[in-house]
Amino acid sequence: MGFRSGFVAIIGRPNVGKSTLLNLLTGEKIAIMSDKPQTTRNTIKTIVTTDDCQIVFMDTPGLHRPKNKLGDYMVKSAMSTLREVDAILYLVEAKDKTIGPGDARIIEDLKKVETPVLLLINKVDLVEKPSLLPLIEAYSQAMDFVQIIPVSALLPQTKELVMDEIIKLLPEGEPFFPEDMLTDQPEKVLVQEIIREKILHLISEEIPHGVGVEVIYFKESDGKQLLEIHANIYCEKKSHKGIIIGKNGDMLKRIGTLARRDSENLLGTKVFLKLWVKTKEDWRNSDFMLSELGYK
Repeated sequence: MGFRSGFVAIIGRPNVGKSTLLNLLTGEKIAIMSDKPQTTRNTIKTIVTTDDCQIVFMDTPGLHRPKNKLGDYMVKSAMSTLREVDAILYLVEAKDKTIGPGDARIIEDLKKVETPVLLLINKVDLVEKPSLLPLIEAYSQAMDFVQIIPVSALLPQTKELVMDEIIKLLPEGEPFFPEDMLTDQPEKVLVQEIIREKILHLISEEIPHGVGVEVIYFKESDGKQLLEIHANIYCEKKSHKGIIIGKNGDMLKRIGTLARRDSENLLGTKVFLKLWVKTKEDWRNSDFMLSELGYK
């Protein structure tokens, strides 16, 4: 068997563990993770190269019913990948007793493409094994999947199991990217996502979905091993701005400290990070703001 290379989309409803799986398969933290739905907003390409293959994973936003232009962009971004890839990893949750309406809609969309689909039933570590059998049977009746594999994206053995199945579906061919390349995302975009991840972790349910981050300055200091980064955090209400900043600026300092540490680990250099919080009402329905923040 010769060298194989290809593109693989990771799809599923919000919060089923797509980004956790991606980080496990790549061995690097590229996609941000949170227990809040709709964490991923863009399709992120992450590259895994071995002696035998190169797999370009495309982590897509969770498929959901959009409530604004940002949500509409996210769903279109996810669906547009399905015809462009060599294989699809479709994640569902093991705790589901049967196929819900959201997954039923996804299956109908998958039936419209010829791309082979691997179904991964994720989070099996949270349920009793016998409870999986009716769910496996329901999905096997709903669509002709290449394989149905119970997994946990938190367990190391999942990586080899899933990678072996993916490689079987890839065509023989040369690599698309240099072997040392991990992602197609610019460094400033990765930093924006890191900042947004910290907001998701530290702040309550409602606010993070109305937050956007834009890096406005990204420059290495002359003669110093220091990267200076300035970023704006946009929120939709003045009351949200106060919460993000916190009493005496404490919350913003926590966000900045955690984001700086992860940015230094990712970029391999010291980082000076400066954050500002600004209010832009209903920015998720503003074509201009969506374009400014990279959602095109």
